[in-house]
Amino acid sequence: MLKLIYGDNDEGRQFLEKLLERSKEDRANVAEIVREIIENVKKNGDSALKEYTRLFDGVEIPRESVKVTEKELSDAYGKVDSKLVEVIRRAKENIEKFHSKQKENSWFSTESEGIILGQMYRPLETVGVYVPGGTAPLPSSVLMNVIPARVAGVERIIMATPPSKDGSVNPVILVAACEAGVDEIFKVGGAQAVAAMAVGTESIPKVDKIVGPGNIYVATAKRMVFGMCDIDMVAGPSEILVIADESANASYVAADLLSQAEHDTMASSILVTVSGEFAKKVQKEIERQVQKLSRKDIIIKSLENYGAAIVVENIRRAVEIANMIAPEHLELCVNEPFNLLGDIKNAGAIFLGHYAPEPLGDYFAGPNHVLPTSGTAKFFSPLNVGDFVKKSSVISYTRKALRHVAEDVILFAKAEGLTAHANAVSIRFE
Repeated sequence: MLKLIYGDNDEGRQFLEKLLERSKEDRANVAEIVREIIENVKKNGDSALKEYTRLFDGVEIPRESVKVTEKELSDAYGKVDSKLVEVIRRAKENIEKFHSKQKENSWFSTESEGIILGQMYRPLETVGVYVPGGTAPLPSSVLMNVIPARVAGVERIIMATPPSKDGSVNPVILVAACEAGVDEIFKVGGAQAVAAMAVGTESIPKVDKIVGPGNIYVATAKRMVFGMCDIDMVAGPSEILVIADESANASYVAADLLSQAEHDTMASSILVTVSGEFAKKVQKEIERQVQKLSRKDIIIKSLENYGAAIVVENIRRAVEIANMIAPEHLELCVNEPFNLLGDIKNAGAIFLGHYAPEPLGDYFAGPNHVLPTSGTAKFFSPLNVGDFVKKSSVISYTRKALRHVAEDVILFAKAEGLTAHANAVSIRFE
């Protein structure tokens, strides 16, 4: 089930190449469908949303019911286990605490001759959060996308999520949205929801930024509306890479690999270890543990497609492989994890030691679980408060200060052939 590979042979190199290419699927047909949806929503607004909700979700939503009502929100609390509500609140507290440390302030500096320079931070005015539907609710996704925006000071946060067959929204999603601070929730899913938030309809306001996960149609729509508004990132399949030495516990590592493999058949779970014997123990543990898991079929396909235990000569080579893959989640299950931390260049989230399993970050610890995938951790960061603010530069010069640099600016402008630029400076001293 979990392939055993020796990292620097041909099989190892071929597996790594396959892994790095796995998210580059053909999107041509999807793009054509999504482009048509966006144009229809842009032209026909709420009537297009109603049409697509009937077509894709099998639900007739009257126009007045597109927005979740206050009664639906209050009723949701009666349908959710009170213990789960308390867990959501504790997770919210941890997430808020972590993200509050990311806040930045506007600043100004005074230079000679009365020059004032600075940078002003302003939160975005309106943000849209997309939350997938399906059989498994994702309240953690609600918290992780909404709370950084709220900490940043975003004025209006709306949420779009597809309705169930009876026209309702999963009560756990509604409770999480209330606790996180969502202002309005709309029963719309798929590419049409992304389009609605990007262009605005009679019911759904146009937003400045869209965040949140989704299927290939949602991801493609986000790509296409970028420019009409901002987006967070286009996420690929989930992934985990575990670096382990002889101090690691095989049952723990197996469980962590399985936790990612259950996402979908494109998910990747990789162990990189210095011990072939340890790798074999993990293989056996996976075969034992998978039998009792509810998403067994998905896990098996995922591991067969993109799972591997890679045996390398030393920890340094393990780190090199991790930096090359740039995994979404990286676990350092080694005796001295902090000794390796400085060598990690590319990873979305790094989990240190034997008691920091990846699901801890997914739900509760506080750092964001919206992470770069498919190697994009080489140049992208986790979702954070800075994603919900914009920055403006501030420049103030006195006449004396401008005179001091006037010839420099004029020379620069003329070198670029922009005489009007040069004139805008020289005219002030004629």
